Amino acid sequence: MLRGISFDLHAGELLQVVGPNGVGKSSLLRCACGLLPVESGEVAWNGRPIERSRGEFHGALAYLAHANALKADLTALENLMFEVALRRDDVTREMCLDMLERLEIPACADLHVRLLSAGQRRRVALARVLLSGARLWILDEPTTNLDAAGIARVEQCMAEHLQGGGMILTAAHQLLLEGYAGARTLELQR
Repeated sequence: MLRGISFDLHAGELLQVVGPNGVGKSSLLRCACGLLPVESGEVAWNGRPIERSRGEFHGALAYLAHANALKADLTALENLMFEVALRRDDVTREMCLDMLERLEIPACADLHVRLLSAGQRRRVALARVLLSGARLWILDEPTTNLDAAGIARVEQCMAEHLQGGGMILTAAHQLLLEGYAGARTLELQR
């Protein structure tokens, strides 16, 4: 499936995995998260295999998959408060409301997720990543179901994260942050 792939990711860098559907982009991201085992080689964090530094690695990681991983019977705000509180003990209602405002969906705060559009759900899921405080973001198709304004907002948030020393590994059908000095691509082929 995935063979001979090697890359490093440093502070301030964005690595975009590109290639045709079915080539293994999502599988590569899952391997990088430690969700799928690698058959050979290793995934390392700060020079150590993630198996030996799992707590440190997962503490630095925020992962967004194709599925938004939101609870349909909770409101957008309840989802954020619950999920972010699992990672941080300083999360407040105001922080979550501010993030929903920043992602241009403040009216969704008190709506159950099951009532939100696909694009609104994606923004709530992205808000969770933004609020996580994680240094490494691994994002699988982060702009799915977003309109042009939503994509621009996500790119702005990504750029700010990178400028603050964060790192992003992503797979997306469209290149994000084109022209950004720290952006690279990794092309997978069949």
